[in-house]
Amino acid sequence: MSAPAREAAGLAPYEAIAAHAELELELAGHGSVSELAGLAGRWEELIAALPERPPAAAAPVLARARLMHERTRIELLRLREDLLGELAGTAQAKRTADGYAGAGSRPGASALDRHA
Repeated sequence: MSAPAREAAGLAPYEAIAAHAELELELAGHGSVSELAGLAGRWEELIAALPERPPAAAAPVLARARLMHERTRIELLRLREDLLGELAGTAQAKRTADGYAGAGSRPGASALDRHA
């Protein structure tokens, strides 16, 4: 086996990590949280298969994977903020509806309030 072929074979696990990071980013970008959560075990498998010290040639691949992983984290934070905003809006709508539902049933409420 030639030196470039050996080097390419040695980088295969790192390329797999980069491909996995790319898939995670794509899923996070689409809001596919369930599918993303299902990939957690695969990430652990990929990491466990790596040697303790990566070869120098793996540095660019690892840097790319790290950047994609950070972008995924940012996408997940955005999703979280969107969900929290939706929950806050839903809670406000429920409080408003509850207020209207209870307006006519208060003791001493005017006839106008009860029929509004």
